[in-house]
Amino acid sequence: MRVGAFLLSAQFPGQSHGEALDRTVRAAVEAERAGLDAVWLAEHHFVPYGVCPNAATLAALLLGRTRRIGVGTAVSVLSTNHPVALGEQAALLHLTSGGRFTLGVGRGGPWIDLDVFGSGVDAFENGFPERLDLLLRWLRGTRVGADGPQFSFPEVAVVPQATEPARRPELAAWLGLGEKSGLPRFPRQRQDVDGLGEEPVSGGRPSAGPPVVVACTSPGGVRLAAERGLPMLLGMHSGDDDKAHMLELYRSAWLAAGRSEEQLHRVSGQHVAAGVAQVDDRTSAARATLLRAMPDWFEYGLGAHRTVDGRARSMRDPRQYTELLCDLHAVGTPRACADRLLATAERTGIRRFALLAEGSGNREATLHNIARLGSEVLPQLS
Repeated sequence: MRVGAFLLSAQFPGQSHGEALDRTVRAAVEAERAGLDAVWLAEHHFVPYGVCPNAATLAALLLGRTRRIGVGTAVSVLSTNHPVALGEQAALLHLTSGGRFTLGVGRGGPWIDLDVFGSGVDAFENGFPERLDLLLRWLRGTRVGADGPQFSFPEVAVVPQATEPARRPELAAWLGLGEKSGLPRFPRQRQDVDGLGEEPVSGGRPSAGPPVVVACTSPGGVRLAAERGLPMLLGMHSGDDDKAHMLELYRSAWLAAGRSEEQLHRVSGQHVAAGVAQVDDRTSAARATLLRAMPDWFEYGLGAHRTVDGRARSMRDPRQYTELLCDLHAVGTPRACADRLLATAERTGIRRFALLAEGSGNREATLHNIARLGSEVLPQLS
């Protein structure tokens, strides 16, 4: 099982943007120290729910601040990002980080962002497949052109090419030594369930370039991911039964696309489940920490969203939503957190997790939470 931290750069009431971003950077460094597999970064615009506007840019900073942990976007929003520009960024991060970058993409929401960046509501409602296909062609090709309703341009060279092998920095260079020491090996880092090094997959087969995962919140998104041969990122609002149902939809769509069970087994090991983690000596104390901070953040952050065309929107009751997340995820004692993750793995087969660790809203408490996740929960998952 591979456990990572999900960092939204959440601005809790009373905090500055800089404080929220500083907490994210320090949390990523602590996650590497704690032995976590990855950190996953969100992007949002114009709302305090998350103050990182470009997850790939922040990923570049964190890849430079760390040496072995994976860094992924969860997600880069394709409705407001040009697929070629995002593909160039992903290739750059893949090649310069030694293959530690994962590109998570999603279609986002019907927010005012679509007006501000000029893509329009159609990019959200209908444009995601074209944008995803153009991105994948860029990441896998050497020359790419486009002739679609959203993007039309003559063939150009792909520079840099993500299909080139990513060069891994040598351990001596990381440690500031003058001698070459070969490829570093770090136990528990970037390992799949069979103990083999992680391989990016496309259609169930190993492929060059950065791994790509697709955020899936609806049956249409699940089918799209399966048809493109890409693993899913499943949201923290869904429980084990909901995740299992989406995995069944994925399996059906995968086989309908003519792919094999063997290929499905390989790509299924790359699905990621988002969740929440709060570790304490007593489960009641862990829940109390989140219930003190998260409802105000939800009301303050999610309440700031504006729709692109004035359409009505509904919002969950913040306290009830926090209680739901406490019920669904790894919130409690180290043993309870481990049991919760193991139960999800047993029910769904998912063994990669991106866990929101900043639910307290406090920097030092977040760092302590990540440290306990690494030292007290991870050892119980082996």
